[in-house]
Amino acid sequence: MSDENVSASQLRLFIERIETLEEEKKGIADDIKDVYAEAKATGFDIKTMKTLVRLRKMETQARQEAEALLETYKAAIGL
Repeated sequence: MSDENVSASQLRLFIERIETLEEEKKGIADDIKDVYAEAKATGFDIKTMKTLVRLRKMETQARQEAEALLETYKAAIGL
């Protein structure tokens, strides 16, 4: 088997794996949308929930810095 055939075979396998993962990612994204829709139907604010999810992903120090900067900016414009 030549190097070209091996490379083409490897490339095809990588592409197929990526395609499978992309399908799984879409399924998970749909599941997340369903959970947000369920939460909204229960009366929760989705925008706030998404903010909480984003904040929980952050490192503690980065979150504290972002919150401090937000407070500084709010104070600067009189909020």
